[in-house]
Amino acid sequence: MAPPNESVVHGSSGAPRTAPGQAGASLAQAKDIPAVDRVLRLPRIATRVAQNGRTLVVAAVRAQMDAWRSAVRDGHLTTGGLTDEALSDAIEARVEHALRPRMRSVLNLTGTVIHTNLGRALLADSALHHLLAVMAGPNNLEYDLATGSRGDRDSVVEELLCTLTGAEAATVVNNNAAAVLLTIAALARDREVIVSRGELVEIGGAFRMPDVMASAGANMIEVGTTNRTHLHDYERAITERTALLMKVHTSNYAVQGFTSSVDEATLATLAHSRGLPVATDLGSGALVDLAQWGLPHEPTPQEMLRAGCDVVTFSGDKLLGGPQAGLIVGSKAAIGRIRKFPMKRALRMSKLPLAALEATLRLYLQPERLTQDLPTLRHLTRPPAQIEATAQILAPAFAQAVSPRFTVSVVALMSQIGSGSLPVDRLPSAGLRVAPAATLRKGIGRALDELATALRALPRPIIGRIADDTLCLDLRCVDDAEDVLVQLPDLRRLLLADAGNPNIA
Repeated sequence: MAPPNESVVHGSSGAPRTAPGQAGASLAQAKDIPAVDRVLRLPRIATRVAQNGRTLVVAAVRAQMDAWRSAVRDGHLTTGGLTDEALSDAIEARVEHALRPRMRSVLNLTGTVIHTNLGRALLADSALHHLLAVMAGPNNLEYDLATGSRGDRDSVVEELLCTLTGAEAATVVNNNAAAVLLTIAALARDREVIVSRGELVEIGGAFRMPDVMASAGANMIEVGTTNRTHLHDYERAITERTALLMKVHTSNYAVQGFTSSVDEATLATLAHSRGLPVATDLGSGALVDLAQWGLPHEPTPQEMLRAGCDVVTFSGDKLLGGPQAGLIVGSKAAIGRIRKFPMKRALRMSKLPLAALEATLRLYLQPERLTQDLPTLRHLTRPPAQIEATAQILAPAFAQAVSPRFTVSVVALMSQIGSGSLPVDRLPSAGLRVAPAATLRKGIGRALDELATALRALPRPIIGRIADDTLCLDLRCVDDAEDVLVQLPDLRRLLLADAGNPNIA
């Protein structure tokens, strides 16, 4: 809603914005505010009622009436803001704003490929098509077509996961934090879990391993130090109350220098000699060796299972390139206990992400096509020369759109994978660097903020990053330059709206 001391007008983005009362017009009084019925009879508003229904439009009218009454009390509403045209503009703006989706498609030009705030991994076309096909009507989510009896939703992806990872069994939940929580609760509730102090990670929105342990009802036993943990540290900590040895992949940071850790194979040998299981959380979820495309190697579930881990947990919407999901693979005994644990039902995946996950996993049956079919891998492996070619196409048109307030140059940049995956590694990239013109008389920071705001106000918002007194637009994730080019006239109009500002040269 608009501030109560101002009258609402129609903004260039379609959402309500505010403006002071019109100069030269007399201040409005309470009696000047029309009745709801009269506003509903205005031609444009009557058309809106026919198009959008009476409920939504009446709510918009009443909200606008409240805003105008407040403005009248504060002496900030003029009679010029209450013409039939102004009334219609204000109500239509409110209706359009109410109907505009809050979750929108954006262009990620931040340089972070798997961006947590921008939805992480992009779904492949085949996953989107599969979603539409199976969600448009009833589906066999929990129905066995072969026997005609009730089925298990895990069966939608279990065979695929076992084929791809070599696991004996698999199950899935709604995200990887849930996968870790469920694994610990099912295997070690009311007992002890031994983990290295150097692996007590915090990831994303306060996902802390000690807190997860406590929430799962397990007693966490820390061993070793931040930088060095040895096998004998685990061995000395094992007691009759120990239920699980755990490894956590430190995917979102790196400890360098005088360090030591125990690998999964060595830890599994110790655990199994004492009749204990080993679980490892990989987090990022690479199902293939990224080194084959010149990217840094990331541990895979296959490697962890071959090392002897009984349970491996990983994410579906990071390096795997699918929807948000927590994947749990391992031995039949361990997965069986996890699947039967009461908490599993509360954490299970719904039909939409499950369908998207199945379609994404099927792509891995054709690994030679992954960089073509999977958007995440396509963007991560995109050649720098190809990215620079896109930048050269966009630079002249972008420069024209932001002239004369800003200058544009093609520059080499460094992208990052994102979402805690391989955080210290960078990918050579290219893009546009947009800098305020030397003749600009206002603050550089303010000018860049206004440009960033204009880019976010586009029909398909463009999200870049501000650094070193410039706005950087990394083009690694732009598949088609036309997605940017088609919006540059709108950007030009938004920037020209400030042309009369005395602070602008």
